[in-house]
Amino acid sequence: MPFRSHRFSLGTRLFLSAAFCCVLILVLAGVGLTTFYRRSAERGFDERLSVYIKQLVADLAAPPETERQTVGDLGEPRFDLPLTGWYWQIVRLDGERPTIRSSRSLVGGQLPKLLDQDIAPNSRGLRESYVSGPDDRLLRILEREIDVGEDGRFTVAVAAPADEIEGDIQDFRFALTMTFVLLGLILVASTLVQVRFGLRPLVRLRAAVGTVRTGEAPRILGDYPPDLAPLAGELNQLIDTNREILERARTQVGNLAHALKTPLSVMMNEAEAGPGEAHLAQTVKAQTAVMRDQVQYYLDRARAAALSGALGGVTEVAPSLEALLRTFMKISQERGIRGSHTVPGRLRFRGEKQDFEEMLGNLLDNAFKWAGTRVEVSLEPGTGNPGEPLALLIDDDGPGLPEAAMAEVLKRGRRLDETTPGSGLGLSIVVDLAKLYGGELALYRSPLGGLRARLVLPSV
Repeated sequence: MPFRSHRFSLGTRLFLSAAFCCVLILVLAGVGLTTFYRRSAERGFDERLSVYIKQLVADLAAPPETERQTVGDLGEPRFDLPLTGWYWQIVRLDGERPTIRSSRSLVGGQLPKLLDQDIAPNSRGLRESYVSGPDDRLLRILEREIDVGEDGRFTVAVAAPADEIEGDIQDFRFALTMTFVLLGLILVASTLVQVRFGLRPLVRLRAAVGTVRTGEAPRILGDYPPDLAPLAGELNQLIDTNREILERARTQVGNLAHALKTPLSVMMNEAEAGPGEAHLAQTVKAQTAVMRDQVQYYLDRARAAALSGALGGVTEVAPSLEALLRTFMKISQERGIRGSHTVPGRLRFRGEKQDFEEMLGNLLDNAFKWAGTRVEVSLEPGTGNPGEPLALLIDDDGPGLPEAAMAEVLKRGRRLDETTPGSGLGLSIVVDLAKLYGGELALYRSPLGGLRARLVLPSV
């Protein structure tokens, strides 16, 4: 199934995601800095107002009655001009009637009392809030409650226009926005440069793969960063594996052709010079059987050679082994041969199921053919860990083989007993298939008294 191209390239996806993150971070930072500056501006403004409150409180606490007549002389002309937004107000709380003294700028108006609005004082004993002034102007107001003993309890409030705070905040927001826009453009441009620079090795790798595909280069050449060097190496191994597969296929086809020449020549000679039809039929029958075995042998090898380098082939060992044991026990039912295994169910062979069953089937066929009463299959201790080779042991209690003969029977088509049926290719097929997967087959003396076949294969 062909790959479908996404509408966004990898570079575009990286650029868009990085640009989005930059914009998001800048927006969040702008909101956070503006909030922080607002609080800082309010604290600074409150400090100015608290100075006036302290001066008013000091005037109220002055002992001589004559000195209290100067309450409200704060040295700020805006408290004297009508409706400037700068106001102060002193309210006595414990008299029969509340006495209110205020700045001239209030023009007979009053400021709302924060004491009546259940606003809790801060750590400095000041209540702070925003209120609407006499001309519906938003004011920042600070209020403090004081007790001057016998002279009574008072609330002292000072208010000023809130738009002075907002003006500072607007100036800060504009400067911050301009700064962040410029910074964002620089970050986006730098992100574009980083993406192009960072993906340049991928572009070079793509071009190198293209040269291999078009035949301009045999392998991927060049130096790549540590992140891409393993990928380039794996691709080179894949290219080499593909080349080896093709070479194996050519070799197997050539071997098949050579293997067919001799039987065909014999048949041709016998057909031309044979003494009789009976002898010719017998010769044709024998040579045809040889040809059939040779064709099957090399076709199996060619198929296995092509599939051994393929990716993704995985075979569960236990289910295939159990099915083969049941089959051979049924075939050998008259001889009473029992087959068993102790192979864990977690084992998986890294290869094609057909090849695994071909190898194991030939070994079990040989074991059941020569066994006296039983055949056992087990896993060699210490093998079969994930990613490590697994070693299967096939034991029988038959007559076994001398050590000198064990290597001889692994050669292609070599048979030590001509009385048993078969072509003699079974064990050599196992040897060839195991080698194609990077494994091996070896024969030993079995603890059961017969022959032990040790088959080593790659696992997952």
